[in-house]
Amino acid sequence: MIDYLHFLSKISVLLTGEIDTCELQSVIKSTLQEHAALNKFAIYVFDSVTNTIRSCDSSWSVIPDDSEVYKAYKEIQGEDFIINSKAYKIPASANGISFKIRSLFLPISNGIIEMEFEENTTIDVDFLVLVKILASQVSLKLQNIVLSEQSKINVEFHDSMKNIAKIIETQYELNYIVPLIGEMLDRFISDHLIYVFLKQGEEFSLVWPKACKDERIYEALKQLTPETEFILTNNDKIGAFPLTSEGEIIGCIVARSTLDKLSKRDISYLEQLTRQSAITINRANTYSKVLQYATLDALTNLNNRRQFEIRLKQEIATTKRQKNPLCAMMIDIDFFKKVNDTYGHASGDEVLRTVASIIKAQLRESDIPARYGGEEFAVLLPYTHIDEAKIVGERLRKAVEEASIQLDKLNINVTISMGLAELTPDLSGEELFKLADKALYEAKESGRNRVCISKNA
Repeated sequence: MIDYLHFLSKISVLLTGEIDTCELQSVIKSTLQEHAALNKFAIYVFDSVTNTIRSCDSSWSVIPDDSEVYKAYKEIQGEDFIINSKAYKIPASANGISFKIRSLFLPISNGIIEMEFEENTTIDVDFLVLVKILASQVSLKLQNIVLSEQSKINVEFHDSMKNIAKIIETQYELNYIVPLIGEMLDRFISDHLIYVFLKQGEEFSLVWPKACKDERIYEALKQLTPETEFILTNNDKIGAFPLTSEGEIIGCIVARSTLDKLSKRDISYLEQLTRQSAITINRANTYSKVLQYATLDALTNLNNRRQFEIRLKQEIATTKRQKNPLCAMMIDIDFFKKVNDTYGHASGDEVLRTVASIIKAQLRESDIPARYGGEEFAVLLPYTHIDEAKIVGERLRKAVEEASIQLDKLNINVTISMGLAELTPDLSGEELFKLADKALYEAKESGRNRVCISKNA
């Protein structure tokens, strides 16, 4: 026999603690099993956004329309219980009445509870009163959980909006910032696959992630016009949200669900995130045009790529005219993506700044370092033979390896891989750096944190 007051007191204590929907089912089931021969205890809620019944588990799976749960939810309106597939109300006076039970459904606010019992289980009316009180407690707890989770989603949404807007503060290259936007969208819209396209001429080019094999997405892209707000296809499981600037489509963000339709809430979030992404990308384009005439990279204070290419032409001409030696160095930070993924992109920027300062400190005034793109650096070493360049490279590699980089309250270490090549009379500047880049690839393939010399040197 259940000690009803003790049971309700215990449940009340459990429900006042920090608990999610999965734990909610588990603790109530285990507590009920101490007093009744219970096999199953499950909670289901009605999702008004998708007009479906969902299980309160980690996957929030949709319950089919032909299931017993769905039928019970529709039938139980206005009734107290469905017991053994029949609807009942608690009688006004039923002291001493007991009966055998196999299954029990009882309503909660915007949902339903399902209970299954072992064979030949007997309950009385007092038990029904008990579980009805339990249902009201569960309803209140569910409402609090949903409100809390929605508040968390709203905070994460606004954080995503701010982070997308902040990208332009330190980066302006589209091939760098668009993957960051893709990662932020993917992290926030975690229930769906996210794809980011940029328009090149009349065609859309996938920028993030690396592959998209769903032809339905490419068909949706063909339907976009500058006036399109968004397109839903594949029974509303694919949404295409165009990135527009000054009345022109510059790209598109696509969300694809593998399970449910895109909800109204998903669509609203994606529309706002797409608009913010379009603003950021447009600002990056504008900023890039301004900076293409500047000489320094905004983040590292080294030569930018455009200035480096100008200096390269000058040094090649001088070297060939004066017949002096010249070496090229290509440098890549090892596992840089892992730094971004683990510590965030602000920490990644700090790593780039630190490595750049070490590079500059280890070189001569006459050497020409540059940020070549992303986490890659290029260095020109005038008046330097390949054996001397190897000494400089090893010194630089060791200095980076030993440096402790402070990120907020922790310190990390990174390493670099490096490729070296020496100019010969038959090489152009572009060919020289292709050889250095090939040697860099060899350094990364052979284990990283090492210096490799081009075999043509």
